Amino acid sequence: MLHKLRQRAQDERGFTLIELLVVILIIGILAAIAIPSFISQKDKAGDASAKSFVRNMQTAQETYFTDNNAYANSLASLQTIEPALNDLPSSTAPSASNSPAGGFTVIATSKAGVAYTIRRNTDGTVNRICAPVNKGGCGSGGTW
Repeated sequence: MLHKLRQRAQDERGFTLIELLVVILIIGILAAIAIPSFISQKDKAGDASAKSFVRNMQTAQETYFTDNNAYANSLASLQTIEPALNDLPSSTAPSASNSPAGGFTVIATSKAGVAYTIRRNTDGTVNRICAPVNKGGCGSGGTW
């Protein structure tokens, strides 16, 4: 019996072509399922970073108002208050502005091209707006 096992082991030295093709097919199917999921996660991370950046700008605006009794009209003014605003890891073209009547607007755009805006109106209400709708972390209502 031991001789038969040794003989059988020597006869079967590798995989057949069909076995290799089945394994490659299974790996291909798994990759086709997983890769789009990973790509969307990267976009979601960029959107989350832009949202965090615009929230930091909002906090800096509120702090600036507490110190100066007016909202800042530039990103540079906010960067002196909040050093984290000097780093732009995933946001492009951030901006900050105030309105003469007493409100402000801060905007940060993700690498995916979604602009996230926080607007404090003169009556004290805060709006979180994003555009374009239905892209990235921006829902169908244009708010986040």
